[in-house]
Amino acid sequence: MEAVISLAIGVLAAAGVWLVLRPRTFQVLIGLSLLSYAINLFIFSVGSLSIGREPIVRAGVPADLVNYTDPLPQSLVLTAIVIGFATTALFLVVLLALRGLSGGDHVDGQEEQP
Repeated sequence: MEAVISLAIGVLAAAGVWLVLRPRTFQVLIGLSLLSYAINLFIFSVGSLSIGREPIVRAGVPADLVNYTDPLPQSLVLTAIVIGFATTALFLVVLLALRGLSGGDHVDGQEEQP
């Protein structure tokens, strides 16, 4: 399970960095989204990767990560997803306005000459 999550985080981060370095603003937007997904998975995996465990401590069971799942990373990831969605929507509106004003969507504002 840890190897699959680590591989998914690595692939998302690598694809995100590659897309952030592209010249078009939409590709940069998608790259930032992939990077945020990778970071969310990383934060989520920090809270222990256990399936079927309660996040609330019960009497008679030792309070360690063997028996429980940490609820704090789950709440942080949920908040990050909501904020990331709002930021992506705002960036899309700004991207459309920029394309309408400048006529292109390159990051540096200049089209490549053929």
